[in-house]
Amino acid sequence: MYHVPVLLKESVEGLAINPEGIYVDVTFGGGGHSREILKHLKGGKLYAFDQDADAVDNAKDLIGPNFTLIPANFRYIKKYLRLNGVDKVDGLLGDLGISSHQIDTPERGFSIRYDAPLDMRMDRAIEKTAADIINKYSEHGLHSILGMYGEVRNAKTLAQALVKERINKTINRTSELIEVLSKYAPRGKESKYYAQVFQALRIEVNEELEALKDLLEQSQQVLKPGGRLSIISYHSLEDRLVKNFVQQGKFHGDADKDLYGNTNKPFNAVCKAIDPNDEEKERNNRARSARLRIAERV
Repeated sequence: MYHVPVLLKESVEGLAINPEGIYVDVTFGGGGHSREILKHLKGGKLYAFDQDADAVDNAKDLIGPNFTLIPANFRYIKKYLRLNGVDKVDGLLGDLGISSHQIDTPERGFSIRYDAPLDMRMDRAIEKTAADIINKYSEHGLHSILGMYGEVRNAKTLAQALVKERINKTINRTSELIEVLSKYAPRGKESKYYAQVFQALRIEVNEELEALKDLLEQSQQVLKPGGRLSIISYHSLEDRLVKNFVQQGKFHGDADKDLYGNTNKPFNAVCKAIDPNDEEKERNNRARSARLRIAERV
């Protein structure tokens, strides 16, 4: 299977679907969430986004009057909805991060399990790859992304080692990178360490956190009052951005207030964050780190 959708029932129910409404699935992938949304529509319309060309094939059986796939990064949601004649929508769902298909396709370079080129591009039309970051970023640049995006404890030491290693030979494959990482990984926790480094590179290649910020900021412009936002994140960096934006209307600091001291924020949380139950975690390994937040446009 291309990708098993996480928190499927909870995320779609969180949209409180109006059968005649307009909805957006910003991460089409294998189409699991989109198919579930379409079951609830009668006269309504679903727009789906995905920047990965591999995902387009999954939509062939869905294309019709109530479904449109937009092959673009969700950070441009407002622009592409306007191009399709849509100004406001009733709900928006996002299942962030990487798909099972991307991880399980060796040549994409996302997985620590396979020897492959250090690519990691979700959209293969962009130029920058993980190899470019490893071989061209300064020591300071590597230190920053490893620490911020991978939360790698010895990020500074590892950055120094990578810069030293590439003097003699460029690091172009996942196996070559892991060979370097193996010298600095905590004993017994090698796989977790490798995964943290790969996560940092993937986030940087695809500008994932910047894209998420763009999506959240535009969501307040495209959602109708009462419209729902349903976002599934997979690590604390993503979840913190979603949580802060819902609670404060911004990514850092306290919410803005008007002259009367009333809080200005575009969303209200519908419920507490939802984690998958034990059964789903057992059934779908990727669900273990998932967290769903549902909010309503004020």
